[in-house]
Amino acid sequence: MLIPVLLFAVGLVLLIKGGDWFVDGATGIARRFHLPELLIGATVVSIGTTLPEVMVSTTSAISGHSQIAYGNAIGSVICNTALIAALTIAIHPSRVDPKTLRTPVIFFFTAAIFYAVVAYTTGYFSRLVGILLLLIFVVYMVLTVREMKDSPQPVEPPEEGQEEGSPMWKLLALLVIGAVLIAIGADLLVDNGTLIAEALGVPESVIALTLVALGTSLPELVTAITSLAKGHGALSLGNVIGANLFNLVLVCGVSVTVSPFSIPENSTLFGINSSLVVDVPVMFLVMILLTVPPLRKGKLTRWQGFTLLAIYVAFCVFQFTMA
Repeated sequence: MLIPVLLFAVGLVLLIKGGDWFVDGATGIARRFHLPELLIGATVVSIGTTLPEVMVSTTSAISGHSQIAYGNAIGSVICNTALIAALTIAIHPSRVDPKTLRTPVIFFFTAAIFYAVVAYTTGYFSRLVGILLLLIFVVYMVLTVREMKDSPQPVEPPEEGQEEGSPMWKLLALLVIGAVLIAIGADLLVDNGTLIAEALGVPESVIALTLVALGTSLPELVTAITSLAKGHGALSLGNVIGANLFNLVLVCGVSVTVSPFSIPENSTLFGINSSLVVDVPVMFLVMILLTVPPLRKGKLTRWQGFTLLAIYVAFCVFQFTMA
């Protein structure tokens, strides 16, 4: 039991460091081409911080652990929203521009509704579903790039010692090494997370919805803390919403396309799969609580943060209680 726990921890460290290096390399290269920071955050950074979920879910689907592939995507959305964004808001609520949130929010709920319809009607995520999710991802990326080109933002000069002064070979090395570390970390996380679940007698989906989701969401947590420390709370919110969208369309899209799977059923509530009664509705609930107020009033408030944190604690307690 000790060795799987240690290897699980090593996997988390590799994911965090790999994601950090990948984002550094990607943003450095993007700045070389003078892309606006907002565009970098909405695309490159969000993809980079979502890579751990992509690798974990794809590795899980290929190796036959569909419970982890399914639980990681939804769990990461809930964790990103009700823990990471919630902490940022509770500590330092800020004003946001509703226009910058509108597109990712619309795309998220479009993807989430499609995801929910498939879950409630068939319970099976086919290769076609995966392809359609990836198509949503492509459309979002194209529209985002066009939107940024039509409304160019000033490129902020990098801080001293950051990527702008780094040679291209170093940026490419960070990109490649980061991707490799993410792949290795994901493999360790899945294999040893499965062993820990078996040893504790806890379903894989519960481990995925809580521990694995938290682990793969650590890049978003690091980004949120960094943004908060620099006074960019709204930037952190944008990254979280973008990462949540990518969890549904990119993470699920890739894993389902590679290896289709059914929704795991470990427990029932009111005679229905508990995932359909709790997990999916909670995903919608926390995203509504996070996005609707700033879209309407253009600001975040502490009550949102504390409410979301309370929901996250209750969600985790429920998962382990039902297990």
